[in-house]
This record gives sequence, structure tokens and C-alpha cells, in this order.
Amino acid sequence: MYQKQTHETDPYLERLKRYVEELGVLSLRHSKRTYWDHLEGIYRDLVSWGCDEALCNAGVFHSIYGTEQFRAFELPLDKRSELQSLIGERAEQIAFLNCFMDRAVFDADVLSGRFPYRIRHRVDQVDIELSPETFDGLCCVHLCDWLETVARIDNWQYRREAYRQLAMRQNGPMKDAYEREMSGEPSTLDPAEPPSREGATE
Repeated sequence: MYQKQTHETDPYLERLKRYVEELGVLSLRHSKRTYWDHLEGIYRDLVSWGCDEALCNAGVFHSIYGTEQFRAFELPLDKRSELQSLIGERAEQIAFLNCFMDRAVFDADVLSGRFPYRIRHRVDQVDIELSPETFDGLCCVHLCDWLETVARIDNWQYRREAYRQLAMRQNGPMKDAYEREMSGEPSTLDPAEPPSREGATE
């Protein structure tokens, strides 16, 4: 279990923050917060869920190379080794997969329970097979990203069934966090309304 400190002066988190600051994107606007506030929120949520160090690190850099939705900043891929040195190879791999997965294919696989696990690279359109451990880590980080933003962006219908399935894969605090967050959904929302892509999480 991950036991790093979570208060404001956590030296490890401050080291990750300095790297983001050096990239010049600390104060970038994101989901009605700054980019760093969002990243820190994911980190702290993952710590509170008892996730290991690699997943917490991946959470901070879950969109570092850009994603289908987030293109405000994209770290060049020739910097992968630099990021691996900072957060570890497993963390960087999960961040990379989160950035480059084709979400429609990912959702279909999650809903169908397809095995072996894979993601489809959204640029190269090639399948990358994943170990169960890596796939579970990716699902955890991806779910945490959405839970950290959904109430602020008020887009409860976005990929709703896929996120529900991600939560149902998990036990304990991850599933509890999903149920707690979804309990705040406005009761006036029309469940038949089609999902909107406006304001979607990265």
C-alpha cells in the first residue's frame, strides 16, 4: 500500500510539481481549475484509495502526452525516457497508455469483458496487448481522472456505462468513491438525454 504523505509540503509531490512547473503548464486552465490542481486532486485521490506509488505517479501524468480530449499541452515523445527517470517505467507506461488509447475501442472492450486485454493506439491504430495488472492500473487511473472532474464539468452522461463498468471492476474505496460521486448527480437530469462531448474529461 502507498504510504506517502498527502499534506501540502509532501516533498515527493513537490518534486513532481516542479517538473510540471518547468514545463510551463502549472496554471493552465482545466475543468474550471488549474491543470496542477486537477493533477494534484487525482494524486491525492489515488493515495486515499491505497494505490501503489506507480499508479499515483501515473495519475499525475495521465495526460502528459495529450489525449483524445486534452490537447492544450503534449510532451514530445522523445522525452519519454526523461519522464521514466522521474516517475518510473511502469508509471510512465500507464500514463502513455491513457494518453494514446482509442476510447471507443477501450469502452467496447470494458463493456464486453474482452480478454486478453489491449488498447488500440489512437494515432497508429495498432493494438497493444496488456497484462491484467497493467490493464487494471490503467482502468484505475482513467476512472480517477473522471471522478475528479465530473461534478465540476456537470457532464454525467459522458461515457456513462463504460465508467460504471470501470467502477464495478474495482473493490473497496474505488467503487465507494464512484458511488459517492454519482450520488451528487442532479436529480433533474434526463437519463434519456444523449451524452455530450462538451466539457468532457481528458
